[in-house]
Amino acid sequence: IQQRIEKRERLLALGDAYPARVSRTHTAAEAVAAFEAAGEVENAVTVTVVGRVTAQRVMGKAAFLDVRDGSGRIQLHFRRDALEDYDRLDLVDLGDFLEVTGGVFRTRTGEVTVGVAAWRVITKALRPLPEKWHGLTDTEARYRQRYLDLIANERSREVARARSVIVSAVRRFFLDRGFLEVETPVLQEHAGGAAARP
Repeated sequence: IQQRIEKRERLLALGDAYPARVSRTHTAAEAVAAFEAAGEVENAVTVTVVGRVTAQRVMGKAAFLDVRDGSGRIQLHFRRDALEDYDRLDLVDLGDFLEVTGGVFRTRTGEVTVGVAAWRVITKALRPLPEKWHGLTDTEARYRQRYLDLIANERSREVARARSVIVSAVRRFFLDRGFLEVETPVLQEHAGGAAARP
């Protein structure tokens, strides 16, 4: 955590490490779909994606990072000879949020990738993510720290999305049939919750 705090201070000294706005043009899934719709022509589609860094592979003159947003994951390719601020990648850790602009292409391994032309850190994560391979396996921690569970476990994200869709569908079903939704405290005769006397 101390190393991340020091990196944050260096980012702040370089400029705005927490911009108020981002200009995302595509989600990760939309970027892949746009590339495929353009006939998979290299750099035919330029996108700006925003996401949380979930993997880093730095190899001297090039680096590959994976970012994840609400739609999925996409790979980013940073090249030293194409970026003046390539060395600032030292300030990026797993969990940080990036905004990246570049053309989309497919690597030799078949991965759809954004070739980075411009990038910036939009939020610095001061706490490390749960361990990559095992995720968050401690049941107690999963229930007490739901935000970590949602970051680390794909299954938990699927359940959260499904729950939201189900609740919306039930609500819509009853509203379409003339029912009125009322919050239960409205029906209470006596003050409850925080307003109740002990």
